[in-house]
Amino acid sequence: MLALGEALRLVGRLDPELVAIVALSLKVSLSAVALAAAAGLPLGAAIAVGRFPGRKPLIVVLNALMGLPPVVVGLLVYLLLSRAGPLGEFGLLFTPAAMVTAQAILILPIIAALSRQVLEDAWKDYEEQLHSLGAGTFDAALTLLWDARFSLVTIVLAGFGRAAAEVGAVMIVGGNIDGVTRVMTTAIALETSKGDLALALGLGFILITLVLLLNSAAYLIKEAAQRRYG
Repeated sequence: MLALGEALRLVGRLDPELVAIVALSLKVSLSAVALAAAAGLPLGAAIAVGRFPGRKPLIVVLNALMGLPPVVVGLLVYLLLSRAGPLGEFGLLFTPAAMVTAQAILILPIIAALSRQVLEDAWKDYEEQLHSLGAGTFDAALTLLWDARFSLVTIVLAGFGRAAAEVGAVMIVGGNIDGVTRVMTTAIALETSKGDLALALGLGFILITLVLLLNSAAYLIKEAAQRRYG
């Protein structure tokens, strides 16, 4: 109970250490989601609209990558960014940039696979109409992305929730360095092992609240879209 009370006090008085950790977490996760969405949404649209050799195997692989183990991603990014790796000269290992890279790789298949499914369902409804208007593959993909934008926003929010809750990959490539790469999930793991339950609980409250807000936002967006467009 003492730890719980202290955790609430930390949150209530906006403890500087807690605020810094939360701010870095949001910065890293939002950056990762932006990169993953910029690549994943067009990829999902291209697969949904396009008809090309190897399309079905690509869909299978993309769906399988949704369950990519975070520690494996962390290891691969570590090998790429380490001094002996191909990108070692840039000195990105144990920096927020490395964490953004790992999170983006993790959520890219999620955004691409889920958006592909949503856009493929929409394509079945609009294919004949778009073809009759002379729309090419690129124009059709853009049209579907705009028409399904509310559903795609919920997918992006789901990707953000996945990124914010990630611990394994960011621990490997970030190193959990105080004031540099310590985010909510890695800080919770560290502070719990140290016995500092107050800070761990405070961060846990914020993380749970963030997840609840994301799910609420996704639900409200979906409901608003259904009311507007039927």
